[in-house]
Amino acid sequence: MDIKTATALRRLRLVSAPEAVSFLLLLVCSVLKRTTDFNAVPVMGAVHGLLFVLYVLFWADAWNRAKWPLRTAALYFVLSVLPTGGFFAERRLRREAEDAVIASRARREGVVNA
Repeated sequence: MDIKTATALRRLRLVSAPEAVSFLLLLVCSVLKRTTDFNAVPVMGAVHGLLFVLYVLFWADAWNRAKWPLRTAALYFVLSVLPTGGFFAERRLRREAEDAVIASRARREGVVNA
C-alpha cells in the first residue's frame, strides 16, 4: 500500500466516528426540538452536513486509491447513512490499516511474498 492510499484510508477513518457522533446528536436534537423549546437542529444539521460531505469526499478518494471492489465501497457508503455505521466503518478501516502495516513489514523482512 502506497502512502497516498494509506493517507486516504486514514482520512476516511478519522472522519467516520465524528460523522457518526454528529448524526446521533442531530437525532437527539430533533427529538428535543419536538418535545421541548430547545432547538439546536440548525447548528447540528450544519455540523453533520459538513462532516457527511467530508465523509463522502474521503470515501470516494479511498475507493479510487484502494481499488476496492464495488461491494466494499458500497458497504462503506451504506455505513455512512446508518446512525452508528461510522463507528463500524472506523473499526474496519483501522483493522485494514493494521493488516496493511503487518503485511508491509513481512514483505520488507522477506517473511512472505505478499
